Amino acid sequence: MAKAKAPRRPLESCTIKHINKTINAGDCVLMRPADQSNPQYVARIERIDADARGGNVKVLARWYYRPEESIGGRRQFHGSKELFLSDHYDVQSADTIEGKCTVHSFKSYTKLDAVGNDDFFCRFEYNSSTGAFNPDRVAVVKIAVTGFILLV
Repeated sequence: MAKAKAPRRPLESCTIKHINKTINAGDCVLMRPADQSNPQYVARIERIDADARGGNVKVLARWYYRPEESIGGRRQFHGSKELFLSDHYDVQSADTIEGKCTVHSFKSYTKLDAVGNDDFFCRFEYNSSTGAFNPDRVAVVKIAVTGFILLV
């Protein structure tokens, strides 16, 4: 007879000891890739659960895709820090979380005084099975450069 799964209990937050950060549902995080030569994955934590003893913490992750991970790949108008919020969910061990990050709306991202390594932006939702985007188009703004300063 198969062993019954131990009951899980929801948590409001959990502390990831190896990074000394508290993670809450709704936070965006950087997740360890299986292949360390790949960039960290980005996910939004939808739910946090623990086993009855609290030692085995799992998170329900909703994945962000980078343009090159999407059907059709990276296009000229995609920003270097652009992500797409997908319909792809997975349960992962909380131990795979390597840090927190911030995924801004495009509007708030363009107003940042400085963009950090852990700052990203999202302006599309992405259907991972069909490759469809919502919205299916955005305005592309062409910016003319009228001058520059060269520092030597």
